[in-house]
Amino acid sequence: MMDWTDRHCRYFHRLMTRHARLYSEMVTTGALLHGNQPRHLDFDAAEHPVALQLGGSEPADLASCAQLAQRWGYDEVNLNCGCPSERVQRGAFGACLMAEPELVRDCIKAMVDVVSIPVTVKHRIGIDKVESYGFVRDFIGTVAQGGAQVFIVHARNAWLKGLSPKLNREIPPLRYEIVAALKRDFPELTIAINGGLTTLDESREQLDQVDGVMLGREPYHNPWMLASVDSALFGKPDPVSDRFELIDPLMAYAQRHIDQGGRLRDLSRHVLGLFNGLAGARRWRQMLSDATLLAQNDPALIARAAQAVEQALQTMSVGTSHLMQQGGTVTDSPA
Repeated sequence: MMDWTDRHCRYFHRLMTRHARLYSEMVTTGALLHGNQPRHLDFDAAEHPVALQLGGSEPADLASCAQLAQRWGYDEVNLNCGCPSERVQRGAFGACLMAEPELVRDCIKAMVDVVSIPVTVKHRIGIDKVESYGFVRDFIGTVAQGGAQVFIVHARNAWLKGLSPKLNREIPPLRYEIVAALKRDFPELTIAINGGLTTLDESREQLDQVDGVMLGREPYHNPWMLASVDSALFGKPDPVSDRFELIDPLMAYAQRHIDQGGRLRDLSRHVLGLFNGLAGARRWRQMLSDATLLAQNDPALIARAAQAVEQALQTMSVGTSHLMQQGGTVTDSPA
């Protein structure tokens, strides 16, 4: 989720769920130790609970970055052992770390020894043609010795050569049964599942066998699904019941960001899917992607785009009512 789940995206998602844990995009140890730390680490207090995901393979560097995460107030630090991109592989971290479980164990221990927040691991079920259950079982068994208690398992192999990161999310087959078997073999650990899940119903089914579910691209593209997470998965009241309830807090957040020297487009690019499936969704996306409109850096653009959705919905409602009165059939699908 690099370049996706930044702090602006997480703030938007937090408006729709109070209880789901939000994860940052992967940040490399080099970027934190030698780059602009506030740019990578700052977040809004409303985002809690929030985890910082790290990319790296040097125990000492990871320990220093874990300390930064705790100092900044993150609720968890997560080591990425699942990203298959060539850029990540050149840095000798991500999914290629699954071939070195002892190194991952040492990385985890280095972090656990210097922070009090949980240190967790995200990984695949195998790499390249290695599909034996024993491979991922032994990986978890070894890494747990370092002190990790939570493992987030993407239920596909990672192909380190020949497949792009996008194809790595589509071509290797999903094997959810492997993740369920891991939970049976490690009942003392928290095992969460990731990969290919697109609905809350699917998530509930998985929670019969594992401890947690991580959703990524689906809620990014169709964020309104998050508005049902608290009631569906946590047994808690949902914070909002209508998409239009989000407009005022989004405008207020955008204004604060702009007052601090930011740009409206930093937020607007993350909210394009809010009205997906409704009449007017296309106009919402167009307005919040228009370079000329965004150049004005005016949060009121969010309200104007929402008004365009409302007008489209009212037009469709009137048209539907008229057709019903005439005994007609509605065949138009909302954009």
